Amino acid sequence: MKRFALRAALACLSTAAAAAALTCPASATVPSVPHGGVSGPAATAGPNPQTLADLETSMHGEAYANASYTFYAAQADRENLPATARLYRRTASVELNEHFREEAALAGVVGSDADNLRAAIAGETYETDVMYPTFARQAAADGDDNAAELFTEIAKDEAQHLARFRAALEVVETGRGRIPAPPPVDPVEVPAGDPQVHSARTLANLDTAMHGEALAHARYTLYAEHAAADGRPALARLFRGTAGIELREHFAGEAKLYGLVRTTRENLTKTIAGERYEAEVMYPAFARRAEAVGDQKAARLFRHNAADEAGHARAFQRMLDNPR
Repeated sequence: MKRFALRAALACLSTAAAAAALTCPASATVPSVPHGGVSGPAATAGPNPQTLADLETSMHGEAYANASYTFYAAQADRENLPATARLYRRTASVELNEHFREEAALAGVVGSDADNLRAAIAGETYETDVMYPTFARQAAADGDDNAAELFTEIAKDEAQHLARFRAALEVVETGRGRIPAPPPVDPVEVPAGDPQVHSARTLANLDTAMHGEALAHARYTLYAEHAAADGRPALARLFRGTAGIELREHFAGEAKLYGLVRTTRENLTKTIAGERYEAEVMYPAFARRAEAVGDQKAARLFRHNAADEAGHARAFQRMLDNPR
């Protein structure tokens, strides 16, 4: 669950600044851009900028944990460890449906259906035109042809998502036409294994891309719920179906090349370290900063999430001590 290496690069970007990545740390050549920007379409007023940045950092972490734990659970199933698989799935749900959701509410991530579509369009445009083509060229130059092929394929997928979201926005804005249906999900299995690329740059780009796909999956899940509540079931299906592709195809394909999934024992060890970091370092620091600037609601949420993550760490430690 260690998922913070590219946080500085991610946090320094907004959608408007995506092309101007020169202001970001040199270690992230072409960082992924949060779908819809740092604060989201609804954040016209709200928490202090530092609190918003901390919310964005934590949302990235929670989305990535949700995605990673989904595939760690599948590995536990393969090793005939049903209790561990259940724990991973249960915790993945908490990370998305409690932590990410509550942080997104404070950050104003979800706006109107039109605003949500515009945010999705901004993220998909960047990935289609800049990020994935750049990653593909770099992987090919480094001899990682398998990654270059995957990045190119995903860029084409994102272009299709972009076209569907643009068509959906026209329907929402004009009231004419039909919301496109999402393409079917073609799930990718992520078995335990070592990285399938050799370049450090390709590995870093895969990590960046996985963070972006995990975040898109989480955001689109919330956008789908909003569209359903707003009386637009076809738009909800589009967002939900696209979210599934981002997780089950794109994140999974990148995770396979990255070597994200190892043995369950290794996965548990990594998970415990990440949960303890969030419980003991990250969330307490965020809570102190939020309290110092008067963002009491955010401070309470950060403290609550720290306690949750401590409980997760203990539960995963029990599984490590007594595999089942």
